[in-house]
Amino acid sequence: MGDLLETQQADDFRVRAYHVAAAALRQLGAPVTELYHRSGLAGLEQLPGVGRGIARALRDLIEHGRLPLLERLRAEDDPVQLFGTLPGIGEGLADRLHHDHGYETLEQLMAALDDGRLARIPGFGPRRLATLRAAILRRLARSRLPPPVPRPPPLPVEDLLDVDREYRDAASSGRLPLITPRRHNPEKRAWLPVLHTTRGNRHYTALFSNTERAHRLGRTHDWVVIYADGDQGESQATVVTEQLGPLAGRRVVRGREAESAAWHAQRPRAEG
Repeated sequence: MGDLLETQQADDFRVRAYHVAAAALRQLGAPVTELYHRSGLAGLEQLPGVGRGIARALRDLIEHGRLPLLERLRAEDDPVQLFGTLPGIGEGLADRLHHDHGYETLEQLMAALDDGRLARIPGFGPRRLATLRAAILRRLARSRLPPPVPRPPPLPVEDLLDVDREYRDAASSGRLPLITPRRHNPEKRAWLPVLHTTRGNRHYTALFSNTERAHRLGRTHDWVVIYADGDQGESQATVVTEQLGPLAGRRVVRGREAESAAWHAQRPRAEG
């Protein structure tokens, strides 16, 4: 993570945090998994050089054997394709789960099943929810579920639209490092710009969408997926150009169109 963030021009403090944490873990006298199973997330946060964000990354590696953030920075993940392999979830619903609701992993879907969030999304009736639960449990082959993780509060729309502006400006002028996605990239071409930036105490990462749907609709340089990592956990949102209605031609956060409209109403058209 530290090496990738450094090559992608993230701020020095964030890069150094991962390197310091990695060095501290190498010097532990016992596997970090033992500490986690004994003391949980709080135990990881007590390790020298390990803050709250890196502790959550360690928990993900221990519980699931993978780190979604690392896969994302390598441009290896495609949540829409992953969700589309589940029974009862077609391409359209998979796209909504990822872009409108911010789900990226099977673990996140299971957490949303457990706390009732999925039941509030149109299209998820009792039968589909039961089928989905069984399929996810089979896929994960878990003997136990990790403790539920509180869902972070929604990201500020003004931050998301400002990060979107910064990303698209920097990408269009060629100022950003380029990732070579493994998916939907048969030429193995480095084309996907990545931005690391901050707003307050949040670290933001922005990339164009590299999903199958974005490619098919020709929106790979319009849909911007923004990830945020702060003290209250990781969140995700997608910013797109609205096609219809009074906001046509303006950038909006998918699923939060009313808030986006209110933000634009406070600014001249040229700024939107």
